[in-house]
Amino acid sequence: MTRPSREEADRLLRSYNSSDSLLKHARAVESVMRHMARRFHEDEEKWGVVGLVHDLDYERYPEQHCTKTKEILEEAGWPEEYIRAVISHGYGICSDVEPVSPMEKVLFAVDELTGLVTACALVRPSRSILDMTPKSVKKKWKDKRFAAGVDRDIIEQGAARLGMELSDLIAEVIEGMKPAAHELGLAGD
Repeated sequence: MTRPSREEADRLLRSYNSSDSLLKHARAVESVMRHMARRFHEDEEKWGVVGLVHDLDYERYPEQHCTKTKEILEEAGWPEEYIRAVISHGYGICSDVEPVSPMEKVLFAVDELTGLVTACALVRPSRSILDMTPKSVKKKWKDKRFAAGVDRDIIEQGAARLGMELSDLIAEVIEGMKPAAHELGLAGD
């Protein structure tokens, strides 16, 4: 396979995942990756596809996260650059592949953060990301019990790898998720 299409990536993702929350997370990360690709003047399609499949193995093989994805993507003939980027998002947790390219650094930085932003949107009176500000996310950031599964250290490491202030990264993730707000159930009641 020279270059996987979004449709191929979506088909592959859905063949390994049926959880609504995992599919929404994949879509959120895809949307942010596309946004950040435009910001970095990079290939939006490539970045989006990588974002979409980044947790490909998580539902079926949580104990082998990233390892199984590598096998699945290699079997499917995916380009090494895509595989490496996907595997690097688990750096320090379930992978020893360090994120070095801009695409890899962005995926590493935004993966956990999309979860926190989603959780913040769902507790807003509007239940929407469309009127959300970085300030409201930063307020929830301090409460370690809120969205306790979100690893804030990884988000901070990701921002540092990108040379970005945390507030700026949060703002980019919010903007990046807005185009998918309806699909994600974050457009308000």
